[in-house]
Amino acid sequence: MTLYHYLAVSAALFCIGIFGALTRRNVIGILMGIELMFNAANINLAAFNRFLHPNAVVGQSVSLFIITVAAAEVVVGLALVLAIYRNIQTIYAEDYNLLKG
Repeated sequence: MTLYHYLAVSAALFCIGIFGALTRRNVIGILMGIELMFNAANINLAAFNRFLHPNAVVGQSVSLFIITVAAAEVVVGLALVLAIYRNIQTIYAEDYNLLKG
């Protein structure tokens, strides 16, 4: 497998993530699309690290940092969704007009 194969898989995963984040009405679906985009970035980092600097672990280190940030993002996002759901009783993004007085 070459670098092109990794980049093609990563680009496809990123496009699926963008499509999912932009077309979903459900907030949980939007969060899942964002997670797919993070995973596409992780694949890119690991692939470039493997082919450009095979003995270094910089790409894997940054990927672990991104996975940690993504996990924190999911926890905070789901906590916000749960708190909003308790007040509004819906998880559709277009029904969230919390800033209107």
